[in-house]
Amino acid sequence: MIISASRRTDIPAFYSDWFFRRLREGWVLVRNPINPHSISRVSLSPSVVDGIVFWTKNPLPMIGRLNELGSIPYYFQFTLNPYGTDVEPNVPSKSKVLIPAFRRLAKRIGPERIVWRYDPILFTEKYTAGYHLRYFERMARLLAGCTSLCTVSFLDFYKRAQRGIKLLGIRWPALEQEMELIRCFSQIAGKYGMALSICAEGFDAENCMAHPACCIDKSRLEHIGGYRLSVGKDKNQRQKCGCAASIDIGTYNTCQHGCRYCYANFSIESIMKNCQNFRPDSPLLCGKMQEGDRIHERSVRSYRKMQTSFWDG
Repeated sequence: MIISASRRTDIPAFYSDWFFRRLREGWVLVRNPINPHSISRVSLSPSVVDGIVFWTKNPLPMIGRLNELGSIPYYFQFTLNPYGTDVEPNVPSKSKVLIPAFRRLAKRIGPERIVWRYDPILFTEKYTAGYHLRYFERMARLLAGCTSLCTVSFLDFYKRAQRGIKLLGIRWPALEQEMELIRCFSQIAGKYGMALSICAEGFDAENCMAHPACCIDKSRLEHIGGYRLSVGKDKNQRQKCGCAASIDIGTYNTCQHGCRYCYANFSIESIMKNCQNFRPDSPLLCGKMQEGDRIHERSVRSYRKMQTSFWDG
């Protein structure tokens, strides 16, 4: 089993203490976002956890505690964008806080455990293609040697994020404009020792000198963990998504970054209520048991193949 922590919220930035408590306890409760009264009890035993993928815009609260992960393989999807507080209101300063944090994390765990995410790419009167090219190169230069991969994607229109998108005055580019920007990004990334991958876009990545992204990356976890994984594609993601199957332990409407484009935060009232209900010692993230809730044990297993086959060499 691979744990995703999390596409739904920023666990490293806001809920590190909760996460490590759950890891020590060896299990976590996850409320189904579609059927809220259905709650899964998910084992976090190292015997079944083949790897953890952390998604974050700020890993600083977690960096000093990574030894608590023990032998569990892990890596970070670290989102670092060039937007100001008009787009990402509560994200710390990129130049003063987050770029130094990225470099510190790379020094601590190695560049193979960090993927730089430059996404979503969005266009407004302020954030033009020229703006993106200028800041992508500036960031790539500062992150050179800290990672070997940058993943990019363009803003998708999510109904849940409709209000924030309207406030930004988004301009939707033509497909050829997107492809040309990716070609330029690929050249810049290569100059600083990085490959470029594209996350679930509607055009051929290879035509843009890039390759399809795999954010929950089986191969990366195999390399870090030193074993093969017999895990398939995640059927719950978009068709063009290359991610391996995983279990997400996050909760929607709990991230406090407040990014205008975010699909995972769609109710200010729910965010306030959830954050008020947060208890580090609760098995549920930002919640408590309610009348009518039903807990069931999630069936999980390890996908590790410990024996090397003849063909592995």
